[in-house]
Amino acid sequence: MAKVLIADDHAMIRAGLRRWLEQDRSVEAVAEASSGAETLQQLRDGSWDLVVLDINMPDRSGIDILRHIRSGHPQTRVLVISGFSEKQYAIYALRAGASGYLAKDQAPEEFMRAVHTVLAGRRFASAALTEMLVNALDEPADRPLHASLSQREFQILCKLAVGRSVSEIAQELCISVKTVSTYRARVLEKMHLETNADLTTYALRNGLVQ
Repeated sequence: MAKVLIADDHAMIRAGLRRWLEQDRSVEAVAEASSGAETLQQLRDGSWDLVVLDINMPDRSGIDILRHIRSGHPQTRVLVISGFSEKQYAIYALRAGASGYLAKDQAPEEFMRAVHTVLAGRRFASAALTEMLVNALDEPADRPLHASLSQREFQILCKLAVGRSVSEIAQELCISVKTVSTYRARVLEKMHLETNADLTTYALRNGLVQ
């Protein structure tokens, strides 16, 4: 019997996912969190077999929360769900330790298949994600610029793109301002861009931020 925490800032999404989870006999308990802070508090207050995690939380990025779960609660599995397609975030989420990634436009039955797969200790990948991962083996020449970034560089890119300052990012990630500045310089160099405004334009054009 599994205990599942739904972490999503949209009440309707949480209600829908909760309805499907509570109908499943393998799920013992379901709880909700509407922000990154609430998610981390729920993790401190109890143990969870699975966190269904929205990658776009209001106060803290899903990738940040995922990293915290993997380091502080290694027995808790994470299924990332997102309004972004697999192309934008899936590989980064899986590299950061997610057990699966599912776009929110998938059918409820696919969501439950993902839940069962992850709770069974396996990794879940939708048909679209599987195809994308196979195609990535060919390393196409026209792949997006951000595909060359490391996990941390991609994380910095997304934060800069939504207007976070270097000092704010340093505080959120518990690293020095100098380290963030170094990552910023690497991102700009790898992507052949010059300013934070360029990063924001790129991120919006490629669907990395909303």
